[in-house]
Amino acid sequence: MRPRIAGTLLLMVWVIVAAVLAAGGPARAFLAQVEAELKEQTQRVMAADWIKNTYLTEDTAALAAAVNEELLAVTSRHVRDARRFQGQALDPESRRKLHLLRLRTPLAAPSDPAQRRRLAKLREQMDAAYSRARDCGPEGRGPCQDLQQVIRLFATNRDAETLRNAWLGWHRQGRLQRPRYTEFVAAANVGAREFGFADMGEMWRSAYDMPPAAFAREIDRLWRQVRPFYEALHCHVRGRLARAFAGSLPADGSIPAHLVGNLWSQDWSTIYPLVEPFPGKAGPDVSAALARGKFDPIRAVTTGESFFTSMGLPDLPKSFWQRSIFTKPAGREMTCFDAAYDVSGDGDLRLKMCVQPNAESFATVHDELAQIYYLDAYRGRPELFRRAANEAFDQAVGSTVTLSITPAYLARLGLADHALEDEQALINRLMQLALDQIVFLPFARAVDEWRWGVLAGQIPPSRYNRAWWELRRRYQGIVPPSPRTEEDFDPGAKRHIPANLTYIRYFVSYVLRFQLHRALCHAAGVSGPLTACSVHGSREAGKRLWEMMSLGASRPWQEALAKIAGERTLDASAMLEYFAPLRGWLDRQNGTQRCGW
Repeated sequence: MRPRIAGTLLLMVWVIVAAVLAAGGPARAFLAQVEAELKEQTQRVMAADWIKNTYLTEDTAALAAAVNEELLAVTSRHVRDARRFQGQALDPESRRKLHLLRLRTPLAAPSDPAQRRRLAKLREQMDAAYSRARDCGPEGRGPCQDLQQVIRLFATNRDAETLRNAWLGWHRQGRLQRPRYTEFVAAANVGAREFGFADMGEMWRSAYDMPPAAFAREIDRLWRQVRPFYEALHCHVRGRLARAFAGSLPADGSIPAHLVGNLWSQDWSTIYPLVEPFPGKAGPDVSAALARGKFDPIRAVTTGESFFTSMGLPDLPKSFWQRSIFTKPAGREMTCFDAAYDVSGDGDLRLKMCVQPNAESFATVHDELAQIYYLDAYRGRPELFRRAANEAFDQAVGSTVTLSITPAYLARLGLADHALEDEQALINRLMQLALDQIVFLPFARAVDEWRWGVLAGQIPPSRYNRAWWELRRRYQGIVPPSPRTEEDFDPGAKRHIPANLTYIRYFVSYVLRFQLHRALCHAAGVSGPLTACSVHGSREAGKRLWEMMSLGASRPWQEALAKIAGERTLDASAMLEYFAPLRGWLDRQNGTQRCGW
């Protein structure tokens, strides 16, 4: 290249850089102010939430609601103020921060104070109505049961008529949510449009570092990968249910919603005894071993911590052990829902959990500690980057770690007699996991695909319930136990609808979980099947995990995934590889019988 041309090009580059820096100065100053305010407000929210959930009273709940409402208003104001930077040449970090600012809350509050108050009131009313809901029978005449009683009934009762009545009784309460939800959708979309989105559903889908339409196509692609396995599982389960509930299943191949052991048909693990491949072939009895080993809550949590320190991650700070709560305190109400906190945002790590001496709780300790370490890894980032790569990563990291709780890992802890697992015990374990993980995928897709349609106006109020069951049947092969009408509002019987909590994150996280597990196993140099892999003790796996987590949301999730897996796209092949032994068994069992619905 001739010197004069090279010099001209260099000058053009410098002019462009200077223009970006000049335009970016006000944006960086604005973002610095925003992050300082958001950090202070977020600390207040975290502190109020901790107090509410560990000392539950009407007053602490009201305090938490008030500070959350303040954060919503502050965030909405910042998003509106940030619109002046649209179309300007900004540095990459500022662009990403402005993008994340628009997506910081799943609910965009309208600028009009009256509309904002009405939106908050509707959300509060729907959530409160759900909390007070009871199953009082198909006609609403009692006796009444609360949600936990209904959940236990579905887990343990195998009388079809009793289950049908309980299902109908609980779903009656959804009718009360319909008018509020219809109004809520309109008000929420006002805020979303002010944020620059067509509707709130588009806003949610924009949180995945790709165009909203492309994200919807990704979900469809992943589902097409997994659907044949789900259909084989559905076929086997339906055959076993036909024996247990003779005459209760329709001839079209579908399964009535009340027969799968779960109020929402999202998890079929409680009917495992009905579909167990090899009766009596169980894996290690971890609950009994925990009791024998006197694993009290402190020992359970320290054991979980040692999993991460064995991978080279740091010890948890002394304040974690002083401020966390592992058992429900006597004499006061506390929500036992497991949660990880960084209350100050600067390393005040805490775990809130009612640790139980059983296998499920032991796994949950590992899950929650993974999220504690995620909070710790990215806490040095600027405020707008202090979050997971996307909402699914937050869910996936914890559940990924639990896949390393293998018989070999348990044997090292003295919680299993044998490090090896025979084929029949493995098939049984995979069946238990599939009834939870694989079964959940089509339900998660149906929930948010319904909401996307509602929020976009493609599903009008006159078709709310019909569209809900069309999607449930299409993806899950599940039908209601009796005819439904538009007087019903069955979506309202699932808390995430009235509480406005996104759901597709769970679909993505379940796929991502196995993809991360495979990547960590490869990093650890573990050969053999994924079902036998534990990354306990692998410094290389720990290094990659920490590098990925420390990015927070500073980079698109595709780059975070590449840090740990060398891949930039979601892929369900790891999930299918993990479950391959069960898939082969199902295909042999189903043989030539007609499957599908």
